Amino acid sequence: MISGFFGRSRADERSARDLYTTIVAQARQPALYERFAVPDTVEGRFEMIVLHTVLLLHRLRREGREGQDLAQRVFNLFVADMDESLREMGVGDLGVPKRMKAVGRSFYGRIDAYGKPLVELDRLKLAEALQRNLYPADLETPARTELLADYAMEAGASLNGISFIELKSGKIELPQPGGETKEGIV
Repeated sequence: MISGFFGRSRADERSARDLYTTIVAQARQPALYERFAVPDTVEGRFEMIVLHTVLLLHRLRREGREGQDLAQRVFNLFVADMDESLREMGVGDLGVPKRMKAVGRSFYGRIDAYGKPLVELDRLKLAEALQRNLYPADLETPARTELLADYAMEAGASLNGISFIELKSGKIELPQPGGETKEGIV
């Protein structure tokens, strides 16, 4: 019984790591920065990782306790990745906790901002939330943000079409921002 418990834990960690690796690779797709004019900056890349993480967590949390556990593992990897990234960018040990609090506030704010439009399949509200987070200086939602919302809705629908067994395998396929499909990198 104990070996089964520890074996499952390792498999769950591997699944979470594979899923997180896939969504980070998806968040780095050049089309996001070229086609949708997402700023190719630290902030823009952060926003794309957060968007894809929110999409995945939104899907996993529908799977009861086991899905919530896997979502928590993915979130823990996100936090560890952000911490490591801050340190790589030169933020000192004393500054990391303060910055991580800001990352946490931003992340939970995005969950709130994107969650309801994703549940209600409200493309316009999602576009407005993306606009506020990606292009705060612009006053109205431009076509590029609406296209990004379309892509996010498509990616969310794609994740919804993946069985939980497939999600637990860590091998998922997401639509490419340009429209074609590419198998996730695991």
